[in-house]
Amino acid sequence: MLQYTHFMVITHHGGQCFKVTLGDLTIVFDPIAKGATLPAVRFGADIALISRDHPDMNGVEEVTYGEKEPFTITGPGEYERQGIVVQGFLSKSTYGLAKGQTEAVNTIYSVQLEDMTLVHLGALADAELSNEARESIDEIDVLFVPVGGDGVLSPDDAHKLAVVLEPKIIIPMHWSRIGEPKSLESFLKKSGTSGEKVDKLTLKKKDLLGRDGSILVLTP
Repeated sequence: MLQYTHFMVITHHGGQCFKVTLGDLTIVFDPIAKGATLPAVRFGADIALISRDHPDMNGVEEVTYGEKEPFTITGPGEYERQGIVVQGFLSKSTYGLAKGQTEAVNTIYSVQLEDMTLVHLGALADAELSNEARESIDEIDVLFVPVGGDGVLSPDDAHKLAVVLEPKIIIPMHWSRIGEPKSLESFLKKSGTSGEKVDKLTLKKKDLLGRDGSILVLTP
């Protein structure tokens, strides 16, 4: 396993899009494409993870920028790139369905880097994870959970699932410019906290000591 000696920096770019940087390495979850509900992103990434094939989450071209052309992961399986280990698990979404569709494929990603495990649930609609995902995903350091309803988890279901998964840090998503109004406020209320609002999250493994389901709201 490649070891980086840098801080991990996580920033939120709206919707479900998060950029994770570690030194020169950039990973992006659910980059926003042109023609989406949200403003498209524009930066270079080394690894792009797409949970749901929808313009709000599949903007690979927008993160092919400068000298960076991302290794793109769009579905379940096991992957390794630049020392980063990624597992994708099959799940369901009902977000942004085409006419006649009743559900769509969603991929949950577990990413291991710098001795930490990040889990991004994507546009998840299932209130419970599959057996495979539950058995494979062990201690979660950072959990990105959709809270917006409207085809993804409701604030109530998001809270229940986050409690079950026992992450050290919870980052709510799918509330900024998409999702139902006040979904973030509802999620925080269910969780009995106002959350900690930050512009970006800078992390090393030791920063997780004593964290137990802390909710951090990353402002896009």
